[in-house]
Amino acid sequence: MMSDFETKFPYQNVLVLGLAKSGFAAASTLLAHGRNVRVSDLNASNQEELVQILEQKGAQVKLGVQEVELLEGIDVLIKNPGIRYENVIVQTAMERNIPVLTEVELAGLLHKGTLIGITGSNGKTTTTTLAYEMLKESQVSTYVAGNIGTAASEVADRTTEDDRLVLELSSFQLQGIDQFRPNISVMLNIFEAHLDYHHSLENYEQAKANIFRKQDAGDYLVYNAEDERLRDIVKAAKATLVPFSGSRKLEDGAWYDDTHVYFKDEPIAAMKDILLVGGHQLENILAALAAAKLAGATNEGIQQVLKTFSGVEHRLQYIKHINGRAFYNDSKATNILATSKALSSFDQPIILLAGGLDRGNTFETLVPFMEHVKALIVFGETAEKLRETAYMAGIELIEHAKDVKEAAEIAYRISESGDVIMLSPACASWDQYRTFEERGDMFIEAVHTLE
Repeated sequence: MMSDFETKFPYQNVLVLGLAKSGFAAASTLLAHGRNVRVSDLNASNQEELVQILEQKGAQVKLGVQEVELLEGIDVLIKNPGIRYENVIVQTAMERNIPVLTEVELAGLLHKGTLIGITGSNGKTTTTTLAYEMLKESQVSTYVAGNIGTAASEVADRTTEDDRLVLELSSFQLQGIDQFRPNISVMLNIFEAHLDYHHSLENYEQAKANIFRKQDAGDYLVYNAEDERLRDIVKAAKATLVPFSGSRKLEDGAWYDDTHVYFKDEPIAAMKDILLVGGHQLENILAALAAAKLAGATNEGIQQVLKTFSGVEHRLQYIKHINGRAFYNDSKATNILATSKALSSFDQPIILLAGGLDRGNTFETLVPFMEHVKALIVFGETAEKLRETAYMAGIELIEHAKDVKEAAEIAYRISESGDVIMLSPACASWDQYRTFEERGDMFIEAVHTLE
């Protein structure tokens, strides 16, 4: 008797395009399931351990060249999420009606238990981590994977019917799915992001909406009821809608008031016990709480997590106090929405460190959120644009730094006791750093040298 995966994934000859973490996982998984796998990567070396492992398992590996001949005899293409659809191999595959998928499609077909998928423009990692920790603290067998760091198919292939799998999902991953169907999907927010990849806001929204396309009334869609774009998008959903809101009571979802966070009419945890700061973090908490409750988490498990969870690295991460100054690392704030939410988290005077890759946008929409910003330290390609934004906001103290290390030093020098010094760049890191993690790590290291 054929397994569910064998039935739903009928392709025998597979091209895996891109040998990053997800490509290696996809190739390894498919080889284990008896598929013929060809792997192509422009940059990998023959000496790399991953290449050697795949060749030993029977994969055909082509390095350094990507030509349409790679598609000969291929039934399906699994591409790295970062590879654009304009890529000649991808374009040719679509012209030949060869399905083009991402690795999370495999995870959806392989996982045997309850699947929770979480997406949004901001807050994915925090929400995914919270939901995972809430279930784990509730003694529910749970795994976490996806865009958060571990390839989804690698984890899904070893789960059982009793396991929960929590996946963080990007728009890049979701654009390349066909049958993927979470039991519980979560949509946190929609903000103009990655338009260089998707080309339009509509395309970006459609990619995000793929998370619920295959769901039916027996599934759940948790969504932000205060996000106008999401309210329109979820009208097409067949799943049972579970809203969350930071503004009003909800009979059918998650919400909070001055005293508690609630699921429907049940108080779940006292506000005074919640460690995370900021209104946007409360939205993440509500989304995670709703998903975790639907997946079997206990109130006691949720409470324990909220009492102890201080945040995810590089996401409004508290570093330390130095002489009355509080330092926060929000390097993951790679767009304006993320920085605006970080700024809204504090009533104290803020010294903001911002700047990075110039994607062509301006920053005037930050102005309403800069009420408490007393000084701005700018760096990177967008330094002058952010300087202009500071003028618009009436901020007089503006300094230019060559990088985040120097920005931290300048911020400390001009600060006073009671100030919040926050790296929240509102830009991607790629003009100066390989990743936002590298940028955040440099800031943290600089802070620890200030005393």
